[in-house]
Amino acid sequence: MVLRHFDHHAVGVSNGAVDLFSAFEDGGPMWSGQGPRLETFQVAFPEAFVEPPVVHLSLGMWDIGVNGNQRVDLKATLVTVEGFQIEFRTWGDTRVARVRANWLAIGPVRYRDDFEA
Repeated sequence: MVLRHFDHHAVGVSNGAVDLFSAFEDGGPMWSGQGPRLETFQVAFPEAFVEPPVVHLSLGMWDIGVNGNQRVDLKATLVTVEGFQIEFRTWGDTRVARVRANWLAIGPVRYRDDFEA
């Protein structure tokens, strides 16, 4: 665990929700596949942070088949000042029809009165 310190910068908060996929409509691999599967989605922040922010993800909607085990690994990767990537993984016999991920980014931003070099 790490406690982030933001020095003299203002703290900015950005959030959103992303429909990652809808696999049941076209028989996509999350719905019809077996074994390890991965879906990724790139998110761009509406305004850049000064340093890469802390990103929190949660499942906003999860539509899953009932005849298999329920497995999910959801994480934020490749976090930069401009955005990040959402990774959704499942494996085995899990069948996932649709997923929506909610995200929250908290990090340092410039004060409006700061001079730019």
